[in-house]
Amino acid sequence: MPAKTNPPLSPYLPTSSFQRPDSEAERLEALRNYQILDTPPEAVFDDLARLAAYICGTPISLVTLLDTDRQWFKANIGLEGIEGTAREASFCQHAMFDQDVYEIEDAVENPLFRSNPLVVNSPGIRFYAGAPLVTPEGQPLGTLCAIDTVPHRLNEQQRDALRVLAREVVSHLELRRARLQLEQEQRKLDGLLRLANDAAESMYMASRNELFIKQDHKLLRVSAADIRYVEALGDYVNIYAGRERHTVYSTMKELETKLPPREFARVHRKYIVRLDRIVAIETDAAIVDTGRGGEAATNLLPVPIGSSYKGALLNRLNLV
Repeated sequence: MPAKTNPPLSPYLPTSSFQRPDSEAERLEALRNYQILDTPPEAVFDDLARLAAYICGTPISLVTLLDTDRQWFKANIGLEGIEGTAREASFCQHAMFDQDVYEIEDAVENPLFRSNPLVVNSPGIRFYAGAPLVTPEGQPLGTLCAIDTVPHRLNEQQRDALRVLAREVVSHLELRRARLQLEQEQRKLDGLLRLANDAAESMYMASRNELFIKQDHKLLRVSAADIRYVEALGDYVNIYAGRERHTVYSTMKELETKLPPREFARVHRKYIVRLDRIVAIETDAAIVDTGRGGEAATNLLPVPIGSSYKGALLNRLNLV
């Protein structure tokens, strides 16, 4: 009967003389892509660490991330005031490369850890259980771990709960990274919008006959000649151009500086109208041709005239 052969050792399995795997550069790059090292505490990670401590019955629980030469605590229950330790002294550098929950029931009895400074000195670790934090691409980042200063052993339900919570930590890391990426993309888009508007303003400074506006993550060019009126809406403005309505984040003051001053007038704190689209003045309202098509009567819209704007508006009209 042929002898059984042992499967090859995983490059992530801990050994008594721990050596970093060949993929360490890729692992560190994955970690840095999360942009999380040295960031302030966040409630969601603190809550998951606290829940791990409750479930495992330990006074200490940590969300740790392993950098080049240190382990850094994103969440810290029970070791307040300590931000991390040297990587070479950490239990987590072994646990994060394991395939399952890595458990040390009594570190004093374990030859790999009995001389560890975190065992010999404060906090005097005896028990350790760590579930690896593994990215969707398979890169280990650190652990969610539970620690005690007396020997301890988890039951299978506690180990399973620790696995589930570790997956939740990774899920929130992914959500956090996605949010940061969206914010970065938004800043890029806002920058492009500013550049486009600045370019448009420099090109059409004299007439200001075109605007670039952001709509559904696109930059649209709108001719000032098509704009009938502008309406304020809280922190946004509605720009009515023919049959189209464009809602943009802006102020009426900003819109006034971008529209041709000879062709538009502020008639109310909430309205700017194109002068050649006013077909009548009725008491305290300007009747504006919206140009939306259909019957002529349905195109007409009464726009209120503010008392502080009325005099300036009448001075601009050719009164007989």
